[in-house]
Amino acid sequence: MAKGYAESITPESCERTLCASECNSPNSAQLTRPVDTKIGRNPKLSVRKGGPLSRSALASHPTMSLISLFDRRTKESWEDDHLSPAALHAHQSAGRAFHEEKDDLRTCWERDRDRIVHSTAFRRLMHKTQVFVATRSDHNRTRLSHSLEVSQVARSVGSALSLNEPLCEALALAHDIGHPPFGHRGEAALDLLMREHGGFRHNAQVLRVVDRLERRSPDYPGLNLTREVRESLIKHERDADWPAEFAPRPKYPFLEAQVVDLADSTAYDVHDLEDGLRNSMFSEAEVFESCTLWRGAYESVDLRHPGFLSGTRDDKLRVKRLTNELLKISINDLIDTSARRIEEAGLSNQESARQGDRRMIGHSEQLSPEVKELQAFLYERFYHHKELLEFGTRATETIGMLFQALVARPEELPPWYRLWIEKAGLERSVCDYIAGMTDRFAESECLRLTGRS
Repeated sequence: MAKGYAESITPESCERTLCASECNSPNSAQLTRPVDTKIGRNPKLSVRKGGPLSRSALASHPTMSLISLFDRRTKESWEDDHLSPAALHAHQSAGRAFHEEKDDLRTCWERDRDRIVHSTAFRRLMHKTQVFVATRSDHNRTRLSHSLEVSQVARSVGSALSLNEPLCEALALAHDIGHPPFGHRGEAALDLLMREHGGFRHNAQVLRVVDRLERRSPDYPGLNLTREVRESLIKHERDADWPAEFAPRPKYPFLEAQVVDLADSTAYDVHDLEDGLRNSMFSEAEVFESCTLWRGAYESVDLRHPGFLSGTRDDKLRVKRLTNELLKISINDLIDTSARRIEEAGLSNQESARQGDRRMIGHSEQLSPEVKELQAFLYERFYHHKELLEFGTRATETIGMLFQALVARPEELPPWYRLWIEKAGLERSVCDYIAGMTDRFAESECLRLTGRS
């Protein structure tokens, strides 16, 4: 920045430069909202009146701005004006188990999202199996990349339906942080080992992670997330396992949680196709023959790029173009069908969506059987492929040896988990510790403790 530039800027000149017409997007509103807006103004964050701002003033007051910030109160007002009545609105949140002052800039669900992103459990997803073991290839999906793709789909669907996008994002990013190493095979192994101690379910483990196992403040255990996020993360729990604090159980989750549920299946349907093809688990010809949805994507791409699919020798580009088109078809159908259901139901608030006659978020009668057909193909040709079944045996043996070794020698646990035994018991503490491991750490610990690879 040239010398004297900051000293030459005044609030008035900034207003002339940045004022623009109002926009329906909260993201763009941050840049276009005029500085004289009165909606939800936070005095601590307002434009300084009475002359130019010096560099020293800006340095000593980091929250001072040349324009009125798009702060929490303004965002909450924006939600009231623009979100669906059936969406969750941040200012109506039931709050947190442990009281905290509200953030000046972020809504409660933006704050939850940020806590999830900065958590250790989220970071470990980078080296946890989605379908293939995380060390097999740099290009296959991991739990982390899957969670990011779910977030993209959820935000696209949620924002189009005028639902709470930050809440959709928080749920999508957190939905898999209860998964142990080695994917669903690791979950099955831990459940078997814990059958006499309450079992293991990754949905329930998500809540243990965010409520008890993560540590970020001396004032409370866990991440102290909002009730809405915590309840939505266990949407697949059985009635018998439904926590008493969330009783009575609603017929359906919040709309934002329903969106993430469908975003999850949409993301893994598409990326498992792509990963399966890349790893030669099945061929394009087999997918074309078995899956109506794939043939529909083929027709759409062929119309848009005549001759490309039959003429290209770039297999990677061809598959990417087809899977992207399949994703687009799925997302557009979700949006169109869900919007029509919400309109027909005449939902007036969040509770009307949770106690209605049907789920509001879903595929059309035309596309739903095509999605099920694709999932049946993946179940038969991918998830039960010989290579993955062999990997499942390896995962079961690794986790079993680890569990037995740590139960027999709890002194090998890290200090925090040794203390955790006093509250959770030996077996559950060992289970919590193993569930948090990455694939490669579980394998290295197994080798260290048992001498077996």
